[in-house]
Amino acid sequence: MPDLGSTEMTMLWASLLLGFVYLVAADVANVAKRGLGWALGARDEAAADAGPLAGRLERAWKNYLETLPIFVGAVLVEASAGHGSGLGPLGAQLYFWARVIYLPAYATAVPYVRTVSWLVSIAGIVLLLLACVPGL
Repeated sequence: MPDLGSTEMTMLWASLLLGFVYLVAADVANVAKRGLGWALGARDEAAADAGPLAGRLERAWKNYLETLPIFVGAVLVEASAGHGSGLGPLGAQLYFWARVIYLPAYATAVPYVRTVSWLVSIAGIVLLLLACVPGL
């Protein structure tokens, strides 16, 4: 049985909450730029350009969706393995905090920070996966 009070599970919960922040940020920016009519409509027509900020927030949300399932799976497998490796908590924290940095870095187009934070989040997932290996 996974320890629901573990660092990994806390970071998993926090990452799911962070995903909600990514979603809301992208949606609010799109509605602000495109209007309520767009949000309430069927969106069958080609969408007008939402502008740089809404576009970046939408891409950040999609990028988050690319990594989140792997992170969730890694946390759950690591928690079930029960090896007690110190790599698991470190990996989970790296993923979460890097993704916290990623959103504003991407939204404000800060050079290099977005890429570095993405790489750190991927390193966190790798550490979680390594923690699943017995003896590490």
